[in-house]
Amino acid sequence: MADGAFGLSRDLARETAPVWAKVKDFVTPMEWPAQAALISEINALKKTRDAVILAHNYMTPEIFHGVGDYVGDSLGLAKEAARSRAKVIVQAGVHFMAETSKILSPDKTVLIPDLRAGCSLAASITGADVRLIKQRYPGLPVVTYVNTTADVKAETDICCTSANAVQVVEWAAREWGVDRVILIPDEFLARNVAAQTSVGIIAWKGRCEVHERFTAADVAEMRAAYPGAEILAHPECPEDVLAASDFAGSTAAMIDHVTARRPKQVVMLTECSMASNVAGDLPEVQFIGPCNLCPHMKRITLENIRDCLVNMQFEVTVPEDIAERARLAVQRMVDLPPPTVPARYDMVRARHHVAVELI
Repeated sequence: MADGAFGLSRDLARETAPVWAKVKDFVTPMEWPAQAALISEINALKKTRDAVILAHNYMTPEIFHGVGDYVGDSLGLAKEAARSRAKVIVQAGVHFMAETSKILSPDKTVLIPDLRAGCSLAASITGADVRLIKQRYPGLPVVTYVNTTADVKAETDICCTSANAVQVVEWAAREWGVDRVILIPDEFLARNVAAQTSVGIIAWKGRCEVHERFTAADVAEMRAAYPGAEILAHPECPEDVLAASDFAGSTAAMIDHVTARRPKQVVMLTECSMASNVAGDLPEVQFIGPCNLCPHMKRITLENIRDCLVNMQFEVTVPEDIAERARLAVQRMVDLPPPTVPARYDMVRARHHVAVELI
């Protein structure tokens, strides 16, 4: 009987009311009945399949708040994949994340709702490229951003995320007894890390199509239009964007910063859905554009999450020889203690300006 809000049954309205409270500013009343039904169906299917859904911060709010069992950044998702006891992992994210889950949980079934959910950054480099880099710079450790394919991770000494990249680079330099480290494939992350450490950085010209589009002019325009707003930038953005912002940090660090300070107005220079998802937990903070959508993340929908659980389709596998070598690099990252402070990139008071060697 449709006697609940939005024409939903009373039970469905009651079940999904906490989700609606967080997504109501981003989902229309016309959309909600269909989404509420899918959320309920997916959550029931998870129990039937003994499945968990790992939802990245860039998922749309109805996925993030409605069906995600664990939500967070790439590092958090990797750690949760390693410790989850579920038989099935559904990766609400992009393909390299599903590969990472499989690498860390080889005995689990890992599904991705859409096999086309790729990543411009991961596509910018191959394992063959890394082998050539190692030939050119013998003896130097290779630190690889987790936003890479399994065959790239297999050629890597240790992985990193934007949350711990400085820590990992400095660890690798100490462990190998060198003063230079190869940090691939994100050029802007490498340049921004270089400004935070005395370790020399050799970088690759890979870029995230979401973050590379932000400019210092965007920051100036937002300051003019919203003089009281705090502007936060992700370290995959160009260096001048970070320098012009009020705070620069990893996905997790940006969330921590806004949660702790709760400014009246915030601009997040990152993927659009991240601001929407944080806003669901901080209704007193006004989140203002600009932001850029990731077309790959947006391939993941409630409908194809449901379908992948119904049909157990789009399993992600990694050849064991590649997985075994990649596992060492990912596990080294997971085993490092977390940074003592959130991963802030202080571009104004950077220690020095380091010329990054670009391959």
